[in-house]
Amino acid sequence: MKEWWVQVGLLSVPLLAVYLHIPPPKLSPALLSWRSSGAYFIYKDQNIFYRDSTGAVGSSDIVVLLHGFPTSSYDWCKIWEGLTQRFHRVIALDFVGFGFSDKPRPHRYSIFEQASIVEGLVRHLGLHHQRINLLSHDYGDTVAQELLHRLAMGDADSTSLHRHALPRQQFPGCAAPVGTIHCVNNRFLFSILQYINQRKKHRERWVGALVSTSVPLHLIYGPLDPVNPHPEFLQLYKKVLPMSTVSVLDDHISHYPQLEDPTGFLNAYLNFINSF
Repeated sequence: MKEWWVQVGLLSVPLLAVYLHIPPPKLSPALLSWRSSGAYFIYKDQNIFYRDSTGAVGSSDIVVLLHGFPTSSYDWCKIWEGLTQRFHRVIALDFVGFGFSDKPRPHRYSIFEQASIVEGLVRHLGLHHQRINLLSHDYGDTVAQELLHRLAMGDADSTSLHRHALPRQQFPGCAAPVGTIHCVNNRFLFSILQYINQRKKHRERWVGALVSTSVPLHLIYGPLDPVNPHPEFLQLYKKVLPMSTVSVLDDHISHYPQLEDPTGFLNAYLNFINSF
């Protein structure tokens, strides 16, 4: 009789083959609407999806939204309308490898590339001489930190980062949440997940960007976040970044505050923006 593990292996191979060939689920009407209201620009032969809405009359403020892992710009859907009532331009993109943007394979995905894509989008929209507000989450936090570093070093485009808010900041080197990705190639997933190692490698660069920046910072925090548990994370954050202001949402809010509590999140963010 064959060893049990050989039998399991023989059974697993055809099951894995079937799984990898399951077509992705159909897009919901909401996602179809989100995609149809967006556009694409090309960054180094890659099609990058973005949304750009014109909002409040009389305001010149611009906000760029940077999504987390492993999701997309759709993370901001519940606060989009509220942001357009305050900002003249509300802009969000899907990073390369995410959402409706291209997912090249093989490809060396990096935070540095994603930051350059954000700069490329700002240039594409003709906003590279404008003051920009950044609102970032999770993976997007680290992209924002790289943009802050470039600004401090004089390596960024002439765009000025005006104010930066982070819905639950992750310091490079901390564990990152891993969500479900449908029918994804293991090598592709491994390539995307290299950002965790990049956080560790470039921790001094990216935490240093927060510590040394003159850009006002604000943290919007969900106490139930399993990635950055309360109260240890908040204590560390305040110790490292005492100049940052903080909004703590209700006790049941976790890792995606903009989706779990859009009203509370939006109020916290706009209170920060309107304090200047």
